[in-house]
Parts: sequence; C-alpha cells; structure tokens
Amino acid sequence: MERLNYQVLKASGYQGYILEQAPEKVMQFGEGNFLRAFTNYWFDVSNEKAGWNGKCVLVQPIAMGLTDMINEQEGLYTLYLRGRENGEKVDRKRVISSVSRCLNPYTEEGYASLMELARSKDLEYVVSNTTEAGIVYDPACNLEDRPASSFPGKLTQVLLERFNAGGNGLVILSCELIDNNGKELLKCVNQYIDQWGLSDAFKAYVNDQCTFCSTLVDRIVPGRIRDPQEIAALEAQNGYSDPLLDVGEVFGVWNIEGPAWLADKLPFKKAGLNCIVVPDVTPYKKRKVRILNGAHTGFVLGAYLAGFDIVRDCMENDTIRGFMNKMLYDEVIPVLPLDKEDCTSFAAAVQDRFNNPFIAHALMSISLNSTSKWRARNMPTLLEYLEKEGKLPPCLVTSFAAYMAFYSTDVQALTDEGLVCKRPAGNTYVCSDDRYVLEFYLAHKDDDAAALTHAVMTNTQMWGQNLTAVPGFEAAAVEALQCIRTEGALAAYAKCL
Repeated sequence: MERLNYQVLKASGYQGYILEQAPEKVMQFGEGNFLRAFTNYWFDVSNEKAGWNGKCVLVQPIAMGLTDMINEQEGLYTLYLRGRENGEKVDRKRVISSVSRCLNPYTEEGYASLMELARSKDLEYVVSNTTEAGIVYDPACNLEDRPASSFPGKLTQVLLERFNAGGNGLVILSCELIDNNGKELLKCVNQYIDQWGLSDAFKAYVNDQCTFCSTLVDRIVPGRIRDPQEIAALEAQNGYSDPLLDVGEVFGVWNIEGPAWLADKLPFKKAGLNCIVVPDVTPYKKRKVRILNGAHTGFVLGAYLAGFDIVRDCMENDTIRGFMNKMLYDEVIPVLPLDKEDCTSFAAAVQDRFNNPFIAHALMSISLNSTSKWRARNMPTLLEYLEKEGKLPPCLVTSFAAYMAFYSTDVQALTDEGLVCKRPAGNTYVCSDDRYVLEFYLAHKDDDAAALTHAVMTNTQMWGQNLTAVPGFEAAAVEALQCIRTEGALAAYAKCL
C-alpha cells in the first residue's frame, strides 16, 4: 500500500480539511508524538477555523530522528483523538496538514536551511518540547558549532542569525515539563550570550523584543498503535499506509503565560481551542497537579490493594469513582485559588479522561515514587483544607492510610527492583521509590497500624515536617489504616462516602 502524501491522500477520497500551501510561521524543535498530537493539531485547527494560513517547520532536536520519514510524507500524518467527552465515547480521525517539512540541523544542508528559516520574514513563533532534559545550559557548546548540541544553544544561534538579518522578535512557546520552562530557557540563552561574548544590542533584542512564554500543556498522547491487526484495518479503511500515525486523548488544554496582546495574536482563541493567555501560569499548574495528578495518587494505591489493575476499571466502580469525586469536589477544589466553575469543569473532564476506553493506564505505573508524589500532590491540600475548614478531609486522610498500606501489605523482601509486597488477591507487587523509603518500610514491616503510622508521620525526611503535629491526623490515619487491614481498601473508601 502506498505511503501517505498529498497525491495519495487525494486518491484515497479523504474529505477532511487540508491546506497544501501556506507561509512557514512556526519553527518547532521536536518532531515526536506529543507535539504532533498537540501543537501541530492546534495550528491545523487554526488554519481551518480561524483562517490562520500558516505552516510549521519541524526541527529534529537530536542527531537521530524522523526527518526523512516526515519529508517523504510531505509533512502529512494521520491523528486519532480518542477517549470520552461528556461521557460519550469519541474516536476522531484527522489528517494533519499544518507541517510543511522537517529539518535535520546535524547535516550541512539542514543547518543551512535552519538559518534560512531564522531569517524569514514569515516566521513568528518558536515552539519546543525537547523533553525535561532539553532546557539545559551546556558550557561545552560553542557559537561555531553546526549546530550547538543543546537546544538553548541552537535557539541562541537561530536568534542571532535573525537579529543580524534585521528580523523582528519571535514568540517562544516552551512546552517542556519543567517549572517556569520559558523563564529557564531564556536564562540559558542569556548564559550563551555571555559565554560567547555576543553584543549588548543582541542581548537587548532577545530580552526585550522576543517573548519567552512559560506554558502548561495537558494531553495524554499514547502515540503509536502497536496492534498489527488494527494497523492493517486502518490502512485498509484509509487507503494508504502511515508510519507517522499518531494517537492522543480528546482532552487538551494549553495555558500560556504571556502579555495580554498575545491572546489576540495567537490564532487559538479565534479557532475556539482550549487555550488561555494569563499573566501567571502557576495557578493552572497547581490545578493540574492537585486535581489530575492528585486524583491519581489519591485513589490508585488503595484501588490496587482492592484488586484493580487499570484506571479505566476503577472508574467503572461506584465506590472508587465516588471516593475520587468526593475528594476532588469536596476537599481539593474548595482550597484552590482559581475560579470554582473552571475547576469543577476541569475535574469533570478528569473522570472522562480516566475512563478512556482506548487507554489501559496501569495502576502500578502510577504508583512509582508515591511518597514524593503524595507529599507534592496531596499533602498541601490536606493541610490547607484543615486550615480553612477547621477539620480534616476524610478522603485525603484515607488516601494517606492507603499509601501506608500499599508499602506495608505482607512485605516479602527488598530487592534491587524494590520492596516486594503481596496484595490480598495473592500476587506479589513491587513498590518502587527512593531507597531510604523502601528500607524504612522493610524495617517497620511487622508494625501494627498505630506504630507504623507514628513512625511514618515522624519521618521528616519523607514529609519535610512532623505530621503528628497536625491536629487529629495521626488518630484518623490509624483508624483508616486499621480498616484497610481488616476490612479492605474498598470498605475504607466506602466509609468516606
């Protein structure tokens, strides 16, 4: 079967939106599944719904990548957005045509093309997702490198080329999953300006005329379909083969920290996409961490002990789903410093996302490093709720007890892989966490509920404070842990409802 390109797509009878020619307005560092299911989708919808009339040029961020494959398909690829929306199952197909080409800057030709694009009058944006390790300052990078090995080094070379050509400032949208991603990227660029002895005029151009935005991105992207039978069925249905086929969940939100004028410059609002430009993205990160991530950490450990293995099945159980929703709506949302209607809408979407019929999200994969996760995602809510309401939040207390139970249920051994425990169903499982945490639970494997809770709560290395000082918390956690050990986690969850 022929590979996807514009000619093959036309012959296939595809009836969806396609834009074959448009100015190249975006330089995008990263050509992987996430950006192609997220940012390139957003720009594609903007072409259709907002008349944006732009293309994205992808830049391969490391020496090995997808440049040849993308160019062979003329930038086209098929995207499936799958999941639930307002409780209904959704499976949408769209051929993305917002990508014009891909550059490999590690070749002489590719680097020259990158510099040519840097000088282009059409260029408006730089988008990046070079993984959490991408925004780093590496002093080994030199201005003469073709290209600099680090992403901030490459970006400095691009901006210098544009500055020397008299080009106007760019908007840089950083999507890496680190705090203050845009600010950290600008910091690295300034370090290269100083290291390479570049002019004060160029430094002023970077800091005053370019707009570095910290952003928060949110979409689960499983990426490739691995089932050969499903791939064959889709190829027969589509009338072409597509090795670049991508899959993401339906839900997507992009929060961008930037000046007010950026909301109108970006095409997303006009296209009706879920994007807001705000002065500070921090509260929206808190919303995601406390609601989405906090929900995961809050219910999965007890759910696993109760015999569940994947998130979707938990959402089909009235007790677990009810426990999660009570925790979110009654305990988490009331203490968040954001519009309550906005938070409620976000929480409602969480249930749909967790109940995605196309994603089998294993509870054990979520359980990794649960000590630091509970401390970052759930503990602040518990403490703020107590301060605001004058009482303890029952679901979060029970969640803490479930965390302790997960690390202490029929402990078998400590191995190189982690702490081996056995759940009530009879199978063993491995707790993965910092070594000191695992050694602690091994040392306390024979403790009763009261002794274990006291030992855990007084371990200031785990929590950064002595949790027995929180009024009533120790006694409530002991009671919940005893319930889990004698009646089961599902019964403990049910008592909160």
